[in-house]
Amino acid sequence: MLARSLRTISRSSRPLRRSFSTSPRVSALADLEAVSATKHWAGTATDGSNTSCLIGGDFTPGSATEWIDVHDPSTQRVLTRVPQTTQQDMKRIVDKAEEAFHSWRDTSVLKRQAVMLKFVAVLLHIICHEAGNDERTDHDDVSRFQALIREHHDDVARSIVLEQGKTFADAKGDVLRGLQVVEAACGVPSLLMGDKLEVTKDMDTYTRKVPLGVVAAICPFNFPAMIPLWAMAMATVTGNSLILKPSERDPGAAMILAELMERAGLPKGVLSVMHGTIPPVKFLCEEPRIKAISFVGGDKAGKYIHDTASRNGKRVQANLGAKNHCILMPDANKNFALNSIVGAAFGAAGQRCMALSTLITIGESNDWILDLVERAKNLKVGNGFDPETEVGPLITPAAKARVESLIQSCADQGGKILLDGRGVQVPGYPNGNFVGPTVLEATTEMDCYQQEIFGPVLTIVKAKDLDDAIALINRNHYGNGAAIFTQSGATARKFEKEVEAGQQGCNIPIPVPLPMFSWSGNKGSVLGGASLYGPRGYDFFTQLKTTTSLWRAEDALDNKATTAMPTQH
Repeated sequence: MLARSLRTISRSSRPLRRSFSTSPRVSALADLEAVSATKHWAGTATDGSNTSCLIGGDFTPGSATEWIDVHDPSTQRVLTRVPQTTQQDMKRIVDKAEEAFHSWRDTSVLKRQAVMLKFVAVLLHIICHEAGNDERTDHDDVSRFQALIREHHDDVARSIVLEQGKTFADAKGDVLRGLQVVEAACGVPSLLMGDKLEVTKDMDTYTRKVPLGVVAAICPFNFPAMIPLWAMAMATVTGNSLILKPSERDPGAAMILAELMERAGLPKGVLSVMHGTIPPVKFLCEEPRIKAISFVGGDKAGKYIHDTASRNGKRVQANLGAKNHCILMPDANKNFALNSIVGAAFGAAGQRCMALSTLITIGESNDWILDLVERAKNLKVGNGFDPETEVGPLITPAAKARVESLIQSCADQGGKILLDGRGVQVPGYPNGNFVGPTVLEATTEMDCYQQEIFGPVLTIVKAKDLDDAIALINRNHYGNGAAIFTQSGATARKFEKEVEAGQQGCNIPIPVPLPMFSWSGNKGSVLGGASLYGPRGYDFFTQLKTTTSLWRAEDALDNKATTAMPTQH
């Protein structure tokens, strides 16, 4: 059970690269993109050779003897092989991270801020150059990177498309949403300010936020850049050393970002990367020098990580599954609402923890279902490098099989398949993990409603009125997000007050808060509380230290001691 659950989670030392000749046939375009995304980075590859770990600032495969193939989900071609990090190397990673922490924690907050500013400048230059804005940055320390970045500004996005399957536009959004958290981390001098009060004459009490030590982040496959960026920023700017474990399915973006972060001035060893499936997860949960773990992923793995790491005295924030609902009111702006729902349900092939997977229709909005189906039907399924593609492949053949099984279960249990995306054909990609947009009509007792499908499937359930719809949402085990489309302020207010989901959207289909606020999923979607970013995220990666001090003015002259208990009033 544990094994099944957890599976879902230097250039000179690089082995000789393997040829594509034995791989499945793919388009020449994808081959060119793969070569371009590979050849300029020390830690990652998409040409069939090996991905490295990051240990003490060195990109190295370490002592690995077992390797995990990373497949292009559009073709099944092996892009790279990920090392199953050995116990010896995992211990060495913690040694290096602990060693780096002792100096990094004493690095001034202004120097830590400077690293974030340089990192932002590098990432912004990638995005600005991509948009045709070639203005030079004012940061002299970044200028030495500009030639490399200008030549390879799309490499992070290419890696995501190749390994994860997203469209190129969605991959760029993945990076941008991560960048926003890095930008917010640049305000760290204000964010880490403590409190101070003169509690009585000449006596001060003050609190400081201090780092925890060596911390870890276990990241999912569905956001290969965004969630690693969140962890990189939040953990290191607060003075910790971070051990990052990317998904073994698509590690490339995290490796490129780790290299960029070191080039921005992060000292060697402050950021480490280990790879693998079950062994590194168990190690991180059990190693006593790891003080905290941040996890995003599935329910079973998250519960194991939360329970095991908590039992070993660690802080844990585990963000798990979701079943996000959307209420479509009859007074909604029909065109805007349907376009928003289709985008939120089928974007990223539904592989988002904040995807709208359940639509609740009420009254006249039931009559809009056929229009919604027609819009979903017109979405183009294909490879992410095709600029016309709107829905890419699922991450693995197993994910495709599971999604298709849940689609079938709807019909088997008495529901209706209004749009069936099974069997979709994508010219040139016969081996891809493709499922087309699918719309089901079901009841809340059916498996397609009860389970998180994590695919391009929208399940429609009907409610008799707003109260019924809200009660339906609140009965659900999960509490990540919910949305409503309406033009009534009173309706929106009632929804906001009564719905239990932690992140709510009114005429906003994916209500993920910007990083000045905290991630606030709740109920069965979260174990351990805390937050992935925002003010509560800084609290997770720091601990309070409270000091009370007395500097009596009289002590300069008074030499008489007292044996009475101090009352401090």
